[in-house]
Amino acid sequence: MPASEKISRKIISSGNAELDGKMGGGLPAGSLALIEGSSGAGKSVLSQQILFGALKNGFKVSTFTSENTVKSLLSQMQSIDMDVVDYLLVRRLKIYPIALARIGSDAPNRLLNALRSQKGRDVVVVDSFTSAIANQTNPTLILNFFEECKKLCGKGLTVILTLHAQAVGSDLVNPIRSMCDAHLQLRTEQDGQRLVKTLEVAKIRGAASATGAIVGFDVEPGWGMRVIPISKARG
Repeated sequence: MPASEKISRKIISSGNAELDGKMGGGLPAGSLALIEGSSGAGKSVLSQQILFGALKNGFKVSTFTSENTVKSLLSQMQSIDMDVVDYLLVRRLKIYPIALARIGSDAPNRLLNALRSQKGRDVVVVDSFTSAIANQTNPTLILNFFEECKKLCGKGLTVILTLHAQAVGSDLVNPIRSMCDAHLQLRTEQDGQRLVKTLEVAKIRGAASATGAIVGFDVEPGWGMRVIPISKARG
């Protein structure tokens, strides 16, 4: 492998230069990343953007979705100019619809076993982990899930999880955030008659450049994620 390719494969680009710039260059490979936000804030789109960028840069990706079927996920991504059908056909991408909420309290363990089974994968996306803890009353099992994900990341796997901001209490979400190498916080703010989506890059350990930016973004059909200046986003 050429030296330049070795370097590029250490960073998982989103495929969006503006977004990468706000994320310190992209996610370092082997990261445990948490994409957190309320319903409708853009968690799925951001995870799909990173998934798309990873595929474009030669990584093998699996995604576990409780939000879509295979067909609806492909259609959704095509509608925002992220066509991944070819990657699916050559098995660079694997899509696993999974009804985590129906599994019950054992969902975190079942999901963990599914992640461990992804041999030869570089990146695994879970959208959303909220569904796995919908019926979970034992916080220890949730923390154990993240601890075991960290072990998988230590072996080179990048794990990206989306989580509804209010799914767990602050006594649990704070340790989860601490364990994660990357924390991306999404919000939806009311600005007069419109809703504005914002992304805060709370942290990315090992990023190529400084993080901490708060940016506004739009999701446009045929375009995808488009970063917009905060001053414009807030009028």
